[in-house]
Amino acid sequence: MKLLLAPSAQTHTSIAVVWDKPEDAQSIEEYVLYLNGREAARVKETDYTFENLTPDTEYTIRLGAVMREGFLPLSNLETARTRKKPQVFDVTAFGAVGDGSTMNTQAIQNAIDACAPGGMVYVPEGVFLTGALFLKSDMTLYVEKGGKLLGSDRPEDYPLMTYLYEGRQQLCHASLINTKEEEGRGHDITLAGGGTIDGNGNALLKAELDGGQGRRGNLICFRNVDGVYMKDLTARQSPFWCVHMVYCNHISMNRVTINSKYDENGNRYGNIFNGDGFDPDSCRDVCVFHSDITSQDDCIAVKSGRDEEGRAVGIPSEDIRITNCSFHSGFGVAMGSEMAGGIRNVLVQDCTFEDSFSIASVKAPRGRGAFIENVLYDNCRLVNRDESIKSTKWFKGALYLDYFYGEDSYDPAKALPVGEGTSIIQDIVFRNIDLETVEGNAVYIVGLPESPARRIRLEHVTAKGKWGMYAENVEGLFLKNVTVEAEEGDDVRMKRVKGVVIR
Repeated sequence: MKLLLAPSAQTHTSIAVVWDKPEDAQSIEEYVLYLNGREAARVKETDYTFENLTPDTEYTIRLGAVMREGFLPLSNLETARTRKKPQVFDVTAFGAVGDGSTMNTQAIQNAIDACAPGGMVYVPEGVFLTGALFLKSDMTLYVEKGGKLLGSDRPEDYPLMTYLYEGRQQLCHASLINTKEEEGRGHDITLAGGGTIDGNGNALLKAELDGGQGRRGNLICFRNVDGVYMKDLTARQSPFWCVHMVYCNHISMNRVTINSKYDENGNRYGNIFNGDGFDPDSCRDVCVFHSDITSQDDCIAVKSGRDEEGRAVGIPSEDIRITNCSFHSGFGVAMGSEMAGGIRNVLVQDCTFEDSFSIASVKAPRGRGAFIENVLYDNCRLVNRDESIKSTKWFKGALYLDYFYGEDSYDPAKALPVGEGTSIIQDIVFRNIDLETVEGNAVYIVGLPESPARRIRLEHVTAKGKWGMYAENVEGLFLKNVTVEAEEGDDVRMKRVKGVVIR
């Protein structure tokens, strides 16, 4: 077992670690964690957060596992230091009022600007109405449990700025929480606390569209930052994507709740559409664990720019780990469709999907170029009883890989010339998957005739859908212990599939 410090996941009182499963993981009953040589916790998941630690203190951490037959030797030793105790900058000391009606943008921004390196801007209990805020390097924004940052519903409170919108640089309204433009790259920004960041998106989205000045803003958008940690927060009701990280590295999201579909009473937001949960965009070294996402669209979408513009930037999203998370509604964990900088080395493991249309969508329309490769979905379960979302040109199955994503009409047998815009999808694995869905295909894998999907593996998969499994334009399809059942039509259909191995 390889024990890792979760990227950037240390505060002054906590340290989070993650680890890889050993090959014989099925025989593990529980993992045992040791802090400074003493047993500290026993867990069944592959992550743990040590809490109530002493600031500015070095700790040693080791890991073992209780097996059905004995004890697995301890893993590698990791050493980590908690951060120094931060200087606190309470927003109320700068004039902020948490009554839900006072506009606090300038007061909160003054607290951020005054925050010393390593300091904490503190939002206490109450509802603090605000427009766009701009964070800086080496700081924490801490929203206390019972505290809420509530976005204004006026577009003029979100200045226009240029940043990535659906993979292209466009004029947009600022997000509620942004990063400042700094010389070089920003670093070490934390969002924490048990409180809520609410974008007021149901009202703001309509106002921004009606204003016609720029594209919709996100709830949270960080750009060009090395070291981002989100912990114990609720992020909800964005006018567009909830959390968008662009050209960022070393990101952890720990016990974060994201909701872009329902209010606190379970009523659906009427105006929000295309409301992704979390989108890492040309980002590296990303770790999402023990988080819960309810989305109107993709719960998580791994992206890297669009078409020629994305290829010119050429920054892939890579080394991404999504584990022990729960997803509700929406469309599961997606690769693409904006992926022109490439996507590789992604793990989605030990996750549950409830009334989500899909577990996995791997999508690269013609014209994108680049690659999606080395992606593993492992030990995931889906139960979808939501009949309101139908199979369309955008969404085709519970496990789906699609080179014709979003196209109204196409001929899957007609090859086009290969060029910069021809994508490659290869080495995709679906393993230990159990799914049951009332809509769409159980499995849908369709490549291009000029660029077939390559080396696609399904291992230990039980899938039941309205329709069964459909595969076309695939080179190298490995099926091991796969059971597919269709409510309508044939269980399995294949066209132009080469190199099928069934075991």
